[in-house]
Formats: sequence, structure tokens, C-alpha cells
Amino acid sequence: MDQTTPILLVPGLASSARIYAPVIPSLWQFGPVMVANHIRDDSMAAIARRVLSEAPPRFALAGHSMGGYIALEIMRQAPERVARLALINTQARPDTEETTARRRGLMELARRGELRAAREEMFPELVHPSRRNDAGIRQLVHEQGDDVGVEGYLRQQTAIIARMDSRPTLATIKCPTLVLTGDQDNTIPNAFSKEMAEGIAGARLVVLENCGHLPQPEQPAATVRALVEWLGTPVVSGLRTA
Repeated sequence: MDQTTPILLVPGLASSARIYAPVIPSLWQFGPVMVANHIRDDSMAAIARRVLSEAPPRFALAGHSMGGYIALEIMRQAPERVARLALINTQARPDTEETTARRRGLMELARRGELRAAREEMFPELVHPSRRNDAGIRQLVHEQGDDVGVEGYLRQQTAIIARMDSRPTLATIKCPTLVLTGDQDNTIPNAFSKEMAEGIAGARLVVLENCGHLPQPEQPAATVRALVEWLGTPVVSGLRTA
């Protein structure tokens, strides 16, 4: 990749730059790395517009979980600005009614000042079953919740609930694309990652072993390898090579 191409990372729900800390040092060899602020707006369209207004003219884009929803919206609004795309433990599908109902319950907890309880309820689904007692990752999840705050969390959930179905636009994505997931993601099943990879011509699917929804802290070395290979993918005339 051109050494001058910046890399823009987008965190997930109730997540901050901390989630990318294990991988950022290895990405600087390809260009300057920045992390998007995605807590100020309550719709995907508005979040994407603001991220684009603060981003360089052209960049490599990686989105994790909710960050993937934002990345797909950016691809709708300004595909010409994205040099390459990474979709990490995310999906193109909209919420189901059941999922939306659960989100609203978590939002009510947050409104009552129990954001930590909401994040604790989700924790077992965020990690591989072998890491459900991992104190370090649990602390990371809560620290990121504190970074985002209650109002930011509510805006994020509102945006997620109303997001578009991105499946119809997957075929329009032409830049080199990585789809990364875990073998036991209990938040967003990896079947949805496979669906995205099949919908994007030439996309590379990577399924990490012994990994849940948080590949950066769960499998940092494997995540770095996948991202480094993605950033090193040759591009000819703006398109991936065969």
C-alpha cells in the first residue's frame, strides 16, 4: 500500500480506540493511523458524514462490529475515498425485531445509570467461551463503556436500530476487502461474515480460531497478520488484482 495512505479505524458499540490498541503499532508501517469518533450522532448517515468530514481525502477503512455498519454507510456515501475496506466481526443485515427489543432493554438500563450492568450482561457473548472469566478483557469492555458514556451509548444504539440493510449494496464494493470474524462469535454469527464475503467480489474471508467477537484483544497476533496482509494487497487502477 502507498506509504502515504492513512488508515481509519472505526470502533464498535460502546467501544473506543482502546479496542485497536493491540494492532495499531503494526499498522503504522503502511501509513498514519487514526480512530474515528462515532459517539456524537444518532443515525448511521450522520455518523458517516461526520467521519468523512474529519477524514483524509482517501484512506483505508476498517470497521469493527458497529464500526462495520458505519463503514458500509461510508461506502454508500463516498466509495471513491476508500482505498481498501476491512469488515471485522460485523454484518450487512439490519436488526431483527428480537434484537431491537433487547437493545431497548439495554438502553433502559443505561438510562437508569446502569451502563456497566448493560455491558456486563453482554460480556459472555462478546468473547470466546474460554475467555468468559478473562478479567483483562472484561476490564477493557468496561473502560470502553466509560469512554463512550451513557449519552453516547444511547445515540449509538439508536443509530444501530435504524440502520439500513446493506446486503443489496455489497456488490457495488470494488476495493480490496477483508472480512474478518471469529470461529465462535456469539454476538454476530460468522455466517453473516461469510454472507458478506460472498456478496463482495474478490473479498477475502478470514475466520480466526479460538476467537469470539473481540479479535483484537482475543487473538491480537492473528488479527495483525490478517490486517497486514490486507494492507499489503496489490491494487491495480483502484481495483484488487486477481
